[in-house]
Amino acid sequence: MRLILALGAGVLALLCMGGVGVIVSLYDEATEIKRTAPDAVADSFLRAYLVNRDDEEASLYTCKSGPDLSQVAALRQEMFTRERDYGVDVVIDWGGLVVSKTVGGRRTVSTDIFISGISDGVTKSRRSETWSLDLIDQNGWRVCGAHKVG
Repeated sequence: MRLILALGAGVLALLCMGGVGVIVSLYDEATEIKRTAPDAVADSFLRAYLVNRDDEEASLYTCKSGPDLSQVAALRQEMFTRERDYGVDVVIDWGGLVVSKTVGGRRTVSTDIFISGISDGVTKSRRSETWSLDLIDQNGWRVCGAHKVG
């Protein structure tokens, strides 16, 4: 009787461990950062850097060494300054993302970025700028530069 009980408990323990393994695997797959499409990476980078203003999150989408993000960093600093000086919320949005053809493992994603100053739910100012993001394939696409066009 004890043998059957021990075998039953052993089988139950193995099933539970297998279930935990399946759950962990499904979670990993669901939360994995996908870098297979340059436009999706550009969108994720812009959201992390300009909307969420989260450098750590943005770094998940940038190239491993020496990204040139000085111009987009200046735009973000301008957002902070305007919010502080004018008491508005600066909201960033962008239009469609246009992806160039791959040339030597590199692609360019272009978009119009819309910068709005909002106070008490009312848009006080709005402008647009055309931006180009340079991406390189490093085990998935990563942003290595962001530049205002024109």
